[in-house]
Amino acid sequence: MAKWVVYGKRADFAAIAEKFHIDQVIARIIRNRDIVGDEAIDRFLNGTPADMYDPGLLKDARRAVEILADGIRDGKRMRVVGDYDIDGVCASYILLRGLRFLGADVDTVIPHRIYDGYGMNDRIITEAHEEGVDLLLTCDNGIAAAAQIDLAKSLGMTVIVTDHHEVPYEVGEDGARRELVPAADAVVDPKQEGCAYPFKEICGAVVAYKLMQLMLDGRRDGAAEALRKELFAFAAFATVGDVMELVDENRIIVKYGLRLIAETANKGMRALLNACGRLEKPLTAYDIGFILGPCINSTGRLDTARRALRMFDAEDEAEAAAIAGELKALNDSRKTMTLQGTQRAIQLIEESDLRNDRVLVVYLPDCHESLAGIIAGRVRERYGKPAFVLTDAEDGIKGSGRSIDAYHMFDKMSECRELYTKFGGHKMAAGFSMPAENMETFRRYLNEHCGLSDEDLTEKIRIDVPMPMSYVTADLVRQLDLLEPCGIGNRKPVFAQKNVRLIRGRVLGRNGNVGKYTVENEEGGQFEMIYFGDLERWHDFLRENFGQDACDGLYRGVRCEGRIHVVYYPRLDVYQGRERLQMVMEDYCRGD
Repeated sequence: MAKWVVYGKRADFAAIAEKFHIDQVIARIIRNRDIVGDEAIDRFLNGTPADMYDPGLLKDARRAVEILADGIRDGKRMRVVGDYDIDGVCASYILLRGLRFLGADVDTVIPHRIYDGYGMNDRIITEAHEEGVDLLLTCDNGIAAAAQIDLAKSLGMTVIVTDHHEVPYEVGEDGARRELVPAADAVVDPKQEGCAYPFKEICGAVVAYKLMQLMLDGRRDGAAEALRKELFAFAAFATVGDVMELVDENRIIVKYGLRLIAETANKGMRALLNACGRLEKPLTAYDIGFILGPCINSTGRLDTARRALRMFDAEDEAEAAAIAGELKALNDSRKTMTLQGTQRAIQLIEESDLRNDRVLVVYLPDCHESLAGIIAGRVRERYGKPAFVLTDAEDGIKGSGRSIDAYHMFDKMSECRELYTKFGGHKMAAGFSMPAENMETFRRYLNEHCGLSDEDLTEKIRIDVPMPMSYVTADLVRQLDLLEPCGIGNRKPVFAQKNVRLIRGRVLGRNGNVGKYTVENEEGGQFEMIYFGDLERWHDFLRENFGQDACDGLYRGVRCEGRIHVVYYPRLDVYQGRERLQMVMEDYCRGD
């Protein structure tokens, strides 16, 4: 069971509530997110695109603009080199659309995940040279492509790097790190030393958007304004899809970008919204992260991301609709393959000594290598441990890992770098290639040197306020919308209620996977509660704590005499135009 932790951060909540005309519960949640001081609170609640940072603060951004402007004026042939995930596709479209609007002779290339791998390679460089490309412009990659950039420079090409990933480094004998910035004509990456941009956690598409902002500086005509809005929407789409933290500038980008996505005139984006049943409906970060975005990523995983780029660039609605339908079908296939792979991984863990490991390393030889990271994430979620999934590849073994907060995956992997032929990543995720004979050594080393305690491996649910359900009103639920967009870095708030009694219940859903209940607090007040989690596990809990008859009787209208504590969040359920309060159960344990 998860460990429940109640935030204990202090502030004058009454004063904050009065000043900003919000409920004290909202004030507490804002403080729990480490938003402190009137200016920061006001920006969190009321920030607009006018509060975003000056793109000119990005190191080398103005230099890049000069090079691009000169290239457009001189008729130089340009090529955008993107990446095969949602961030790379959106960044590629932003640069392609913006530069073409400005009159550039520009095209794009997106590497194939399996045949090319991540980022620029020698083939991409030599093909560009043979086809007469004068200028290469990367997006969402390039910061680690020093050798390829040197090759391009030796062939007489101009190279601009736009990226957001960590800059490679080497450690000197004195223990100091020295950044290995590639020798491009301009390098625009907020994470490089000497970059004055105040917020480092923007995605590659936002870096591309910032560059286009500078390129469009001074243009105030209707076409330029429409273009800015279109590109802003793609920057927001990528920010959510690339799982960036929804804090600081990212929060503003997504908050306003969601509206622009919903209203977009881009035929490809509208076709995708329609294919996923989200056209002309209010959008949330959840819609992008779990419904729309995976359709873009699926084509890069199972086919080619160029198809997604072609959809966004389509001028014909029928063509856009056809591609959107194909992407949704690919994503449906990806879901099935992911489920099968996850089930197989869990089976291997449960039927072997792997279940005792603190770092899970699972070998799935027949797994599509592009799904290894997703499956690793599912395994991590189930066991609360760092997880790697390894699969067969043409040149040995490829693997992807997903981590937990207490485990810096990239640093730990770096301790045994001699095992890999290639690797990279950051604290929470990593990817690598290795000879097959190194797999067991890899698993053993990581477990022997993981440094993870029992406390580190205990799942924690952070409760914003221990709040009785009786305090919840429709007005409070509406005020919770002030906290949106919620996601990584700004999670949906949750509350706790002690000693709830289950009165009656029903199982709902096409697959019988949703539980709906009437519950009662200690004062006799009754509330509607719904549960979207693992019903089988929930029923096991009821049987173990209150008996089989109590579990069965609940669905026949017989109240359960036992009590439970619940973690929940409230929402307004709307049915046939009528609103009613509903508590969504997130976790539970036996009551007093």
